[in-house]
Amino acid sequence: MKSLLPMIPCLLWLLALGLKAAPATTATAGFAHVGDEAHARALREDPLVEKALAAMLGFQRQSWEQGVAGQALLEMGERDAAVALARASLVNVTKEGVVADTGGSQMDALMLGETLWCAVQLSGDPQLSKAAQDMLRFALHGAVRAEDGTCFHQAGSKEIWSDGTFTAAPLLAAAGHHGEAIAQVKGIRRRLWDPKKQLMHHRWAEPRQALVKGSHWGGGNGWTAAALMRLLRALPPGRTPEREQLKTTLREVLDGCLAYQRTDGLFHDEPDEPSTYVETNMAAMLAYAIYESVRGGWLPDSYLPAADRMRIAVRGRVDRLGFVQGVAGAPRFDSPGISTEGQAFFLLMESSARKLGTRAPAATTAR
Repeated sequence: MKSLLPMIPCLLWLLALGLKAAPATTATAGFAHVGDEAHARALREDPLVEKALAAMLGFQRQSWEQGVAGQALLEMGERDAAVALARASLVNVTKEGVVADTGGSQMDALMLGETLWCAVQLSGDPQLSKAAQDMLRFALHGAVRAEDGTCFHQAGSKEIWSDGTFTAAPLLAAAGHHGEAIAQVKGIRRRLWDPKKQLMHHRWAEPRQALVKGSHWGGGNGWTAAALMRLLRALPPGRTPEREQLKTTLREVLDGCLAYQRTDGLFHDEPDEPSTYVETNMAAMLAYAIYESVRGGWLPDSYLPAADRMRIAVRGRVDRLGFVQGVAGAPRFDSPGISTEGQAFFLLMESSARKLGTRAPAATTAR
């Protein structure tokens, strides 16, 4: 009974909303993605992780960056830090009650969703509970959306973006709204998937029923692969048809991306355009998705060598202060630099590799 006490506030909240609690584990018995103190301690033994974590927490952050930083803390087992980050996010609130509103689109702040959900569970804080309720309500009913229900990433221009896969859908899945979570990802993919290149385009303008640009942004493909993995991770085992469909979709995205992996393990900012700069974050995103998916049992081990090459390459781009260099750089993300999301996906990659039992390569530090 004692082990259930931290769950009581979350369960009461779920009952009040008429929702069903998500299971503590997902597809595989014993599979859990929220780290514990022992996992956090083990990760911190790696000097690159210790430095990258400190660098991430030192960043000025926008809404989506706050969310992905929280996700990294959660999965690393830095639970107190994750709760503190969620609590600090209550400062900036939209008129709809969505917290972490520090710039970006109507959907970007929803990347904090699972961290908020778990922070309620871990702390019982009623203010966090209200924030989580308001965010979930916005994801279900408040966001401006297309006629088929797909949420617009940019409400004003009615655009749908590839990174939108990582906003509402993981929150909805964590809250037990699995069908709606899958519908959101399907709606985005239906507009942006290029079956010829097997890559996601980045932006779609709904009023014109056309792509904004025909290019394939690597980061958008990384966000999508990671989002698909998170949906699989949250989906109850009994939902076999949806699970099989998500597995197929994830493999299509990964196979499309891996066709463009460079010999050094990295990718170009537009994977199919060698004239674009060599970028670091896509590799960390894909490695994270692969390690978790192999661990969860919905990808075969044959994907691990590609992930290991990505991991070695990304670790080689961590500088002496812990900044992951060469990611799409804040604040414009149109040239190489550093960013909170680059830090967060490095930490998510390392956390997932450790959970899988993959030892860290030598702690090579970049310039």
